[in-house]
Amino acid sequence: MPVSGDTFFTLVVFGVIVFVIFKGVKIVPQQQAWVVENLGKFKAILQPGLNFIIPFIDRVAYKHSLKEEAIDVHAQTAITLDNVTLKIDGVLYVRIIDPRQASYGVADPYYALIQLAQTTMRSEIGKISMDKTFSNRDELNISIVAAINEAAAAWGIQCMRYEIKDINPPVSVLDAMERQVTAEREKRASILESEGERQSAINVAEGDKQKIVLSSEAALTDQVNRAKGEAEAITRVAEATAEGIRKVAESIQHAGGSDAVSLRIAEQYVKAFGNIAKEGNTILLPANASDAGAMTAQALAVFESIKKQNTKSGA
Repeated sequence: MPVSGDTFFTLVVFGVIVFVIFKGVKIVPQQQAWVVENLGKFKAILQPGLNFIIPFIDRVAYKHSLKEEAIDVHAQTAITLDNVTLKIDGVLYVRIIDPRQASYGVADPYYALIQLAQTTMRSEIGKISMDKTFSNRDELNISIVAAINEAAAAWGIQCMRYEIKDINPPVSVLDAMERQVTAEREKRASILESEGERQSAINVAEGDKQKIVLSSEAALTDQVNRAKGEAEAITRVAEATAEGIRKVAESIQHAGGSDAVSLRIAEQYVKAFGNIAKEGNTILLPANASDAGAMTAQALAVFESIKKQNTKSGA
């Protein structure tokens, strides 16, 4: 069925209106910012959601993500303060905070950040020695972030943090570091071994000293105990002897005591001469040794003499 001219014109007009409406409607995703230009001049920044622009007059010139992004900074060479060449790479975490500045402040913001990070890293590495690049990573990262943010403020970009991934010194330096670590470990091992020997010697000396002290104390205690025992024994013997003498004296005072003493002295006198004859070849005997009665009388005479002397002493 042929279409009339009026109907065709109506369809064309309707299609143009639909196309214009389609071109003028923009749906911006969350965490994105679209920069709109009006005839080549900045007009506005479209926020997330439904937005309308004028077709053919307005256009979306730039689309920026407001999310934090990680940018790999490739390995580069840097010379430390002590003239050691290092190869260092890292990761840069950035986000766009001003879409307009990011669009018109720099041609390629991420490329500019990478170049700035590399030059800043070389500059910071040149201020410290090689040993400090390993121990002061956190301070180095903070210094690089501060330098990047100072320059990137005009680009509408903020550097959140910078992390050094790898630090690769030359092979010769690595060998020297390994030898240094080995020497340091051997030094610590020698020190610990000598300290152990010293402590062992001290412990042995203290043990010997303690042993000598305890031995002397034990010997002293033994001597004291022996002396006390001997003194106690002497005292007991003396007391027993005194008690025996006292009982003998008491017995002599009774009836017949003198006769018993005389008989006892005579027996001991005769026994003494017998013992002398057994123990030696030459002996001294009284003139009348064959007369037992005379010997007994002589012994009694000695007893009576001692008795008289004791009586005089008592008087």
